[in-house]
Amino acid sequence: MLKVIIFDMDGLMVDTEMISFQCFQDLIRSYGFDFTKEEYMKSYPGRSLQTSLRYIRDHYQLDFDIQEKMQLFKDLEEKYINKDGVQLKKGLLPLLEYVKSHHYQTIIATSSHFDRAIKILGPYHIMPYIDNIVCGPEVQHSKPFPDIFLKACEKLAVHPHEALVLEDSEAGIQAAYDAHIPVICIPDMKYPHDDYIKKATRIYSSLEDVISYLENNS
Repeated sequence: MLKVIIFDMDGLMVDTEMISFQCFQDLIRSYGFDFTKEEYMKSYPGRSLQTSLRYIRDHYQLDFDIQEKMQLFKDLEEKYINKDGVQLKKGLLPLLEYVKSHHYQTIIATSSHFDRAIKILGPYHIMPYIDNIVCGPEVQHSKPFPDIFLKACEKLAVHPHEALVLEDSEAGIQAAYDAHIPVICIPDMKYPHDDYIKKATRIYSSLEDVISYLENNS
């Protein structure tokens, strides 16, 4: 029996992936390298900031302090958010209202820090719909490892087969698959490769479609 809906945040609940791309692009271009959306979509969505910065350092053979660049990234992100804002993804509020009215438990599983999640979601009054949150620093391994989704189940005292993950990234699909939790993908910047489509329960174009799934599988 389905009891819990696990929400990814970036790219799933809020439209932040383009902002993340711009921040990484600014960082990488500062070292004289070009950086395209295709490169971003291939290796970055769904992964923690720390993991991505380590990848950049190794991939471009750079020498920098991870903590220093994490602060730079946060400063860049704040600049872009203050300039253009962050939009909720289509269908999020109707889905949250449906889930709450049908007594599902809800939890956000995000690779980011708690303060960032609250800062982004707070202005939209999302948190009253959410029962709990698990953040990247709470687990040892970030997506595509299953740790964060297993931690989400642990926090709400349910078995993985009693949960459903909503994700936008290939890393998130893999993490849910390895946690043995059904996963619905709502692609953001990149449609998943065939290998990941096979691991997803459904691929939908909008969060609104999840309501029909829940109605048909309750």
